Amino acid sequence: MSKNVNLLSHPLINAELSKLRQASTSAKEFREGIQHISVLLGYEASRNLEEESFDDRTPVGPFTGTKIKPRVGLTPILRAGLGMTDALLTLFPAAPVYHLGLFREKVTLQPVEYYSKLPPSPPLDKVFLLDPLIATGGTACAALAMIADWGIPVKDIKLLCILASQDGLKHVQAEYPDLEIWVAGMDEILTPEGIISPGLGDTGDRLFNTVQIVR
Repeated sequence: MSKNVNLLSHPLINAELSKLRQASTSAKEFREGIQHISVLLGYEASRNLEEESFDDRTPVGPFTGTKIKPRVGLTPILRAGLGMTDALLTLFPAAPVYHLGLFREKVTLQPVEYYSKLPPSPPLDKVFLLDPLIATGGTACAALAMIADWGIPVKDIKLLCILASQDGLKHVQAEYPDLEIWVAGMDEILTPEGIISPGLGDTGDRLFNTVQIVR
């Protein structure tokens, strides 16, 4: 696996991911699990952000503090990426959020763009692209192309993902070798229909409780 792919292995993440996999997990519990893992992903992905210092005072005396130097923006892929957005906003409360609407056509499995909320030029230095599942990798690659065309170099994009297929990660890496990827879990099997197995099911449906799961 590429040095740019960071697969987190942590007991808390493993336990949350196992709960997300269960068909018996409610929509409320699923949303909370996605948020918990997203916070941990964002925390780790922020570890190498550049800092700058400033001078100020406490009630007792002067001190030198630090703050994040780059301007960070969040780009969730609709609709499942919305489940990760609030978690990242707890880490970057002032970050602008730019939504991208993409869906995967069921027969060809190719991504189709239906919505983009990117301003004419990016007022950002770094973008956190939020996509809970990387199955074939096609949707992530399409979103990355949109952000790169917008003017953000791939080296300044971080892709955060809850679960990926091995083939999907390889696809994204092949298209964007300089991309930094943070993922909480990986499954080896991708079905002919482009579904991760055992996976999580349809993340959007489970987040927003739009499909009744058979138990």
